[in-house]
Amino acid sequence: MSNLTRYDPFSVEPVSDLFQGLVLPIRSLLAAKDSDLLPMKLDVTESDRAYAVKAELPGVDKKDIDVKIDGNVVSINAKVERNTELKEGERIVRRERYSGTFARTFSLASDIDEAGASAQYQDGVLSLTLPKKAPAEQKRLQIE
Repeated sequence: MSNLTRYDPFSVEPVSDLFQGLVLPIRSLLAAKDSDLLPMKLDVTESDRAYAVKAELPGVDKKDIDVKIDGNVVSINAKVERNTELKEGERIVRRERYSGTFARTFSLASDIDEAGASAQYQDGVLSLTLPKKAPAEQKRLQIE
């Protein structure tokens, strides 16, 4: 019996090394860029009267955070701008700019009392206190 093997031109060492040399640096650059802005991490806890939300937003200015409440849906949006400049004496060696946004929208089991809701931002953590709306009393209709 004869042994057949398929020839793969990209499996040859020099060609394989060439593609690895091209792809890996690009992949590592994308990973480094994405690691600067990881998705917003949230912790949501519930008590009898309210929800407490903690969102990690490191490096975001307070004025660039927007929180919206619509019934039981909460939306958190944050705008991030980073400018980095590396100088050697009077000469600029490298200048990097980044601008982007974070956004998370989630729904809770109960409607939120928007008038009683509060937010604090300290040390890169946004803390929301979202009181639950009192359940509406059922209205009994009189039958005539």
